[in-house]
Amino acid sequence: MDFPLPAHPGPAEDQLLVLQGDHRSSFVWEGQLSMQPLRPRRPDDLWEFIGEHPFHARVVARLQATGFYTIFELGRMQLDWSLITALVEQWRPETHTFHLPTGEATITLEDVQVLYGLRVDGRAVALPQYIRSMMRAQFLDMMMHFTGYRPQGDAGGSRVALSAIRYHMTFLHPDITGETEDLHIERYMRLALFLLFECVLFPNT
Repeated sequence: MDFPLPAHPGPAEDQLLVLQGDHRSSFVWEGQLSMQPLRPRRPDDLWEFIGEHPFHARVVARLQATGFYTIFELGRMQLDWSLITALVEQWRPETHTFHLPTGEATITLEDVQVLYGLRVDGRAVALPQYIRSMMRAQFLDMMMHFTGYRPQGDAGGSRVALSAIRYHMTFLHPDITGETEDLHIERYMRLALFLLFECVLFPNT
């Protein structure tokens, strides 16, 4: 019985997929990468923190109003690292699509809506131009304004240590009651969203 030869990962036409020479699939084909799967940032710390410090009902109500609470309700999901690695090797940044044997595919807003229950209609959120030129001190001042927390230390750039945010929320958690001022509830909610974005929605430095 004749077995088909393995298909080369490169494109049949290189006029569009010009990054093939540096693409991960080329290194895999040439045996330059190990067979170990990629290890993206794990969100376990977030779910362990929430398990130990469940949200007060007033915080839950605020999170529900943002439309992001459904992700907290989904909780920890078991990820298939090998499958994620295989998909990374099929991802083409030139076209923002996966090149699969059955054709091209991509992740759509409808997929996000169905899987996460997030809103995909309404006005788009864009980063104002002035924020792109802000210095670290200005970032930290803005974070202090919106969350009541200003990180210490020299992380560099606009980066913030997630462990420090969790520690700060642990300190605040026992003080949240039905009598807590709305301002403090809003700030705690924003810190919770910060962890969600960093650990689940955008788990990449």
